[in-house]
Amino acid sequence: MAADSEPESEVFEITDFTTASEWERFISKIEEVLNDWKLIGNSLGKPLEKGIFTSGTWEEKSDEISFADFKFSITHHYLVQESPDKEGKDEVLEDLIPQSMQDLLCMNNDFPPRAHCLVRWYGLREFVVIAPAANNDAVLSESKCNLLLSSVSVALGNTGCQVPLFVQIHHKWRRTYVGECQGPGVRTDFEMVHLRKVPNQYTHLSGLLDIFKSKIGCTLTPLPPVSIAIRFTYVLQDWQQYFWPQQPPDIDALVGGEVGGLEFGKLPFGACEDPISELHLATTWPHLTEGIIVDNDVYSDLDPIQAPHWSVRVRKADNPQCLLGDFVTEFFKICRRKESTDEILGRSTFEEEGREVADITHALSKLTEPAPVPIHKLSVSNMVHTAKKKIRKQRGVEESPLNNDVLNTILLFLFPDAASEKPLDGTSSTDNSNPPLESEEYNLYNQFKSAPSDSLTYKLALCLCMINFYHGGLKGVAHLWQEFVLEMRFRWENNFLIPGLASGPPDLRCCLLHQKLQMLNCCIERKKARDEGRKTSPSDNVTNTYSGDAGKSGDHLGPDNLKDMDKEKGEVGKSWDSWSDSEEEFFECLSDTEELKGNGQESGKKGGPKEMASLKPEGRLHQHGKLTLLHNGEPLYIPVTQEPAPMTEDLLEEQSEVLAKLGTSAEGAHLRARMQSACLLSDMESFKAANPGCFLEDFVRWYSPRDYIEEEVIDEKGNMVLKGELSARMKIPSNMWVEAWETAKPIPARRQRRLFDDTREAEKVLHYLAVQKPADLARHLLPCVIHAAILKVKEEESLENISSVKKIIKQIISHSSKVLHFPNPEDKKLEEIIHQITNVEAIIARARSLKAKFGTEKCEQEEEKEDLERFVSCLLEQPEVLVVGAGRGHAGSIIHKLFVNAQRLTESSDEVTK
Repeated sequence: MAADSEPESEVFEITDFTTASEWERFISKIEEVLNDWKLIGNSLGKPLEKGIFTSGTWEEKSDEISFADFKFSITHHYLVQESPDKEGKDEVLEDLIPQSMQDLLCMNNDFPPRAHCLVRWYGLREFVVIAPAANNDAVLSESKCNLLLSSVSVALGNTGCQVPLFVQIHHKWRRTYVGECQGPGVRTDFEMVHLRKVPNQYTHLSGLLDIFKSKIGCTLTPLPPVSIAIRFTYVLQDWQQYFWPQQPPDIDALVGGEVGGLEFGKLPFGACEDPISELHLATTWPHLTEGIIVDNDVYSDLDPIQAPHWSVRVRKADNPQCLLGDFVTEFFKICRRKESTDEILGRSTFEEEGREVADITHALSKLTEPAPVPIHKLSVSNMVHTAKKKIRKQRGVEESPLNNDVLNTILLFLFPDAASEKPLDGTSSTDNSNPPLESEEYNLYNQFKSAPSDSLTYKLALCLCMINFYHGGLKGVAHLWQEFVLEMRFRWENNFLIPGLASGPPDLRCCLLHQKLQMLNCCIERKKARDEGRKTSPSDNVTNTYSGDAGKSGDHLGPDNLKDMDKEKGEVGKSWDSWSDSEEEFFECLSDTEELKGNGQESGKKGGPKEMASLKPEGRLHQHGKLTLLHNGEPLYIPVTQEPAPMTEDLLEEQSEVLAKLGTSAEGAHLRARMQSACLLSDMESFKAANPGCFLEDFVRWYSPRDYIEEEVIDEKGNMVLKGELSARMKIPSNMWVEAWETAKPIPARRQRRLFDDTREAEKVLHYLAVQKPADLARHLLPCVIHAAILKVKEEESLENISSVKKIIKQIISHSSKVLHFPNPEDKKLEEIIHQITNVEAIIARARSLKAKFGTEKCEQEEEKEDLERFVSCLLEQPEVLVVGAGRGHAGSIIHKLFVNAQRLTESSDEVTK
């Protein structure tokens, strides 16, 4: 048994030498990839057109292969071309040399300005590169290089691939490639050497021809003439003879007040350094034959001035510092700060000795408490100014982030009405120097959700930007915002309208901060009208009118509404009478019992039309055409109504959330209807007061004419008469209109509970402004800053007229409108917009730099000037531009002078150093 077991143990020790090695697997993987990409056999393309390497489309596809645990990337680079017609050519193709070898001999595309280095060196339209996958990996040893070349050679032979295959060796920055191309009975080896210094014998054409002939190893004698293409490239880096035309902003002028406050409305523009770092001049002799020209170590016929082709390219400075880009970027950085205004400035605005009053509501509570002291002494603005003086005493004026000159200049720019000798009445809410309202530049704020370019919000954004960049950074921003909030409170308490805001309710197309300021202006308008009414009409018998949209309920219908038509015919807005005889600030209306006593009616529900008809009409605006009341034939009067409460978008969202939370139950639906019909109820009460004895049908005829249907019918006597009735929706039992009409009492608008409590809403706005952190402020105003930056770029581009920039600006506007129109845009998307604006600024700066260097403004002849401007615009847009006339043309002579002047400066500086 022991003997039998011995042969079995020997079987297990046999080694299978047919197992593939790592090298064989690597070759197999290369072959697999070449097969997948269909690079097998010879595919002959069309002859290459001139310039196709630059103007054509290059594509590439990659895969990953590995040799043991070392990973390589294999990439196929190819020029996209139409496939040629292959019918009847299959037999001929077998004997042709590979496409790449024909490309090597083609001289149509020597020296392409923008291409892969292998395309530039060899003129190939298609090739495959194997390189280490990681950027820091490199194939350094000679044995590894040979192993890779062997792998390539075997793979090409096995597959019959005729596309050149290169391997990148040494460090990637050296751009060293070795490769091979195989065809039927022919093979091309691609070799490279990287020398630290060129040997002297190879610095001229004669020496290069010698090495070329020795490498060919041609046995023919004599050798056929060699075709040559020659290019010399000259690099100009020294622009000392041309100062950079960008003027830095004069900060002292802004502070000293020499220029005036309007400087705060202007954005800086341009690059702080020359955005053009180098100019490359290429002098080319495209087709020469050996023996026509002499170039050796003693003598040379290659004079660059006499070269038949000149071409120029410019190298742009990497990320040049641009003023507008920096300006917007620095402001955007504020968005990431966490500090509040109080933390930045050190002490709270509302601090008093030994006690902190952190919230504005504490200060407001003093107003509502009975006190023997007159109310004006306890006004919040007085308290704030007192606290401010104490802070300044403790902090010291010299420690204030903004000095008084700068602060006063800014405040005068923001509030120009403060400089007038007349009292601040705020009669003009917008400037007369607006751009036309329909202009594209003006209406950009709709797309960006920013603010009109003549508004206070827009100006505030620019001022905060300038403060952040030039005058105190984040502390300066906090200081200016604190002063701005104090100014808002001062204007509210003293009935001074805020300038630079369009009248009317908040514009929901603008940013929220702009809406809040408009809301505050609405409150000031209401308060001012009420206070003026109190002074002029102490008696309740004199009724002033106040115009407004009464029909703002959910059922209010559109353009054919007679109420709106009557308003358009000339309804004049006036303030209504004093709400109350009381001097108390916080009030709503007289009690219901007093109202009912005055009208002699105990209940709106019990009192029918007859009882109502005996009431004295109140709150009439004017007669409604020829309409009369249906039951007593009295003329129908349009009442004075309350305006519906203006709302900002955040209040609308809150209201919609509350209404949504009421649910779908009957009780919730009823409560929702009551909330939505507050404006309708107010208008019904005004209508009843103005038209005693009226019915619901009378109200509907004025308020919603579509819901009163009139038809011509024949009566008992046979006459055609008009008969009217309410629409079907008005006849639904217990609908909202019927319920509201039954509960409405005949109370004129001046004695109703206010739909819009301007005091409460103003305090809410002021509190909202006071608690804004600089980061919140920057978020609110960033759309305005981007809006201003794009307007500035458009203005500067119009001076240069660069067509490519026009397209980019349109793309930026389109991108920005998508990003900014939604709340809380992502930081990354905002950064992209700012980066795009900076890129455009850099392009315009490059155009100005080149125009200054080529002296386009100095041209006396118009034709020469146009040619130069065209040449400069091509330099910006194309990788390489042909110089018309080479060294003998107008542009060529300017380039020659640039190099000569730079050489003189270099020689003179060398002499100085010696």
